[in-house]
Amino acid sequence: MIKRISLGLLIVALSTSCVSKKIYNDLENKYADLKKENRSISDENADLLKSKSQLELDREALLSELAKVKSERNKVQAEIDAANKKYDVLQNSYQALEKNSNEALKANMAKNRELLEQLEAKEKALAIDQERLDKSNQRLNELEALIAAKEESMRKLKETLSNALNGFEGKGLTVEQKNGKVYVSMENKLLFNSGSWAVGTEGKKAVVEVGKVLGDNPDISVLIEGHTDDDPYPGSGPIADNWDLSTKRATAIVAILSENKAINKKNLTAAGRGEFSPLASNATAEGKAKNRRIEIILTPRLDEIAEMLKEIN
Repeated sequence: MIKRISLGLLIVALSTSCVSKKIYNDLENKYADLKKENRSISDENADLLKSKSQLELDREALLSELAKVKSERNKVQAEIDAANKKYDVLQNSYQALEKNSNEALKANMAKNRELLEQLEAKEKALAIDQERLDKSNQRLNELEALIAAKEESMRKLKETLSNALNGFEGKGLTVEQKNGKVYVSMENKLLFNSGSWAVGTEGKKAVVEVGKVLGDNPDISVLIEGHTDDDPYPGSGPIADNWDLSTKRATAIVAILSENKAINKKNLTAAGRGEFSPLASNATAEGKAKNRRIEIILTPRLDEIAEMLKEIN
């Protein structure tokens, strides 16, 4: 469409003056720059989605490592208990043999003393292992407490958001907690007109309320995802397709959140998912409405948990 308009302008320009041709060339150059910028933004969005997937994999790996450490702790504890029982049996046997003056028994006593010395040496080694195990248990308890604290903080965050957004109940807005994260989902009917990425008045109020809560939680990572249904984008101009539209809508939400000076801008990420992550079937109008949405995904920092796991290992 832009090229046809540009060709028309060129014909008019060539029929009028050389100055009009220069203007046409400038417009053509600007159009090429805009296409290049659009491709760059699409590449950045792909990288951001890859980082999101990696973060989810990292969290699963951390939980798996925690289960492994617990299993090893239980195994060492079982070995210590078995050694202690064996030590008690031999010590009792040694004490009984000492009371008998028989030469044969004395030989057995000497053998038992040797075994006892070996066991005492083993006991000292086990004592060292026990000390190390105690320290590991302490770190595990601290790690479990930290994970529980993270879960509790996200529960409170979800509750705070639900209270702050209570006035938008029934308007296509939901708040839920799952997989250790909090999801704020807003259907497009609350935020945008069809084909537009300009946020309406009511939708902006909802985003501003979310921003107030985020301003009080500066350590939360915030991913804003734009989603569409599978209907092809009908417009023209600066939007190429649904993926492009979903990216611009996500960026529009980031722009509103950025107006809150209390929010750390480094924690904000915008991503467009197009029609490729639907919540419902696109076969019905109701399903399409659910799929046209913005999702604000809030994730706690996991740096401290990762450091603790390194110390345990």
